[in-house]
Amino acid sequence: MDHAGVLALFDRDMREGAQPDGPDARVERVGGVVRQVSSAQGWNGVVWSDLDAAGAVAAVAEQIAYFSGLGREFEWKLYGHDRPVDLGERLRGAGFTAEPEETLMIAEVAALDLGAEPPEGIRLLAVTDAAGVDLVADVHEKAFGTDGTRLRHQLLARLTGEPDTVVAVVALAGDEPVSAARMELVPGTRFAGLWGGGTVEGWRGRGVYRALVAHRARAAQERGYRYLQVDASSQSRPILERLGFAALTTTTPYTYVP
Repeated sequence: MDHAGVLALFDRDMREGAQPDGPDARVERVGGVVRQVSSAQGWNGVVWSDLDAAGAVAAVAEQIAYFSGLGREFEWKLYGHDRPVDLGERLRGAGFTAEPEETLMIAEVAALDLGAEPPEGIRLLAVTDAAGVDLVADVHEKAFGTDGTRLRHQLLARLTGEPDTVVAVVALAGDEPVSAARMELVPGTRFAGLWGGGTVEGWRGRGVYRALVAHRARAAQERGYRYLQVDASSQSRPILERLGFAALTTTTPYTYVP
C-alpha cells in the first residue's frame, strides 16, 4: 500500500470532501475550514482545515464563536500532518481540551484475512432496530465506562433514515451482549470506517474483536469498498497491526465547551 498516496486520498475524500454523518447533520465549508453542524445529540466539529500560521488564530476564533452561538460543544479533529505545525498548541491556548491521541490506521480489504470466526459460545447479531441499538449502547457503556445516550440517538437515526450507510453488529454470549461495533459507509468514496469496537471485561483477549473486524470487512467488500479506516486506541492498535492495518498518522480530538 502506498501510504502517502492513501493518506492524501483519505484527506481528500473523507475530510476535505466530508459528507454529513447522519440525517440531522450538514457539512459547511468556510474559508479554510470544513465543519459538521448537527443537533445537540449529534457530532459537531471541524473535520478539515487548510490554514497557515497567519490565518490560524482568526480561523480558530471564528469556529469558537460560531459553535458557541449555537450553544454547541464541538471537536476540532486534528491530524498529525495538519498545518500549521503548532495548531494543537493554538487550540489549547484558545481553551480546547485535548483528548487521548489515537492512530489513523488503514488497510486494503483485499489484503485482510476475512475468515476469522467468533470464539465458541459467541454468536453475532446484525443490528437493525431500536432493540439492537440498545444492546450496542449497553456494551459501549460497560466497555468504555461512558454514557451511551448520544450513541443511541446517532445510530438509531442512521439506521432509520440512512440504513445503507451503516452496519452495526453485537456479539452475544447466550443472551448477554459482550461486544459490539459498527461500520460507517461513505457513498462515492473508497473508505469504510470502523467505529465503536468494544468488548466487556471478561471477554477480552478471546478473539471477539478480531471476529467483529472480519465481519465488517466482509460487509465492506460486498459493498465494493477498497479500504477500511480506524481511529485506533493504544489497546486496539496492536490487534489491528496483526490483522494487516498500517499506521498512517495520528489524530487527536480537541474539545471546546462553550
